[in-house]
Amino acid sequence: MKRFHSIKKNSDFQKVYNHKRSYGNKYLVMYILPSEADTRIGISVSKKVGNSVVRHRLTRLVREVFRLNKDRLNQTLDIVVVVRATAKDKGFQEIESAFLHLCGKHNIISLHASGGTFTA
Repeated sequence: MKRFHSIKKNSDFQKVYNHKRSYGNKYLVMYILPSEADTRIGISVSKKVGNSVVRHRLTRLVREVFRLNKDRLNQTLDIVVVVRATAKDKGFQEIESAFLHLCGKHNIISLHASGGTFTA
């Protein structure tokens, strides 16, 4: 199983947060920072969202959405995704739609690259 780069250090999360470039929707908030290296993702799920089982499920959903769509991103970025409590009971389709919607707002997704169709 191939692993991809993720943001792990608090200082890296803070750099992305302090760049102050973010958009949000009903389920997710996405912060981005242009990067020189490979695209990395950091996922934050608060304890307010649910217990550890719920939080880890949402983390895995967001990570899988990123894995399936990272080839469509048209630049190298550091991305931090904050999962909102409203995403608690949502499935893959809703999370993927929310993620792609935010990518479209940030203008970081290519609509003609390999992958599914973009619906906002």
